Amino acid sequence: MENNLTWQEFEKVAMHVGTILEVNDFPEARKPAYQLTIDFGSVIGIRKTSAQITKRYSKEDLLHRQIVAVINFPKKQIGKFMSECLVLGAVGEGGDVILLAPDFKIENGLRIG
Repeated sequence: MENNLTWQEFEKVAMHVGTILEVNDFPEARKPAYQLTIDFGSVIGIRKTSAQITKRYSKEDLLHRQIVAVINFPKKQIGKFMSECLVLGAVGEGGDVILLAPDFKIENGLRIG
């Protein structure tokens, strides 16, 4: 791994805590995925995204769960769905994703630093 990311570049990545409000199946996706609606608080608002996290998480597991996401990537069209953020997780063998999340319930929208 190269150590060529500057501190100024890292500071541009806006990672924030949000709470999943809604989880829907995404049958149009090429790989199994959910469509998520996430509340990032009053300043950032509600964002939608899709996530390939069906191996480990059921829809019920995800509802009202806090997660960490990057909110300042450009929007990405995935089929008929527009993704507005990127949920973060550790990726294991076979694409098994374990979501990054705070240990305690905290305010939506708090920035990760």
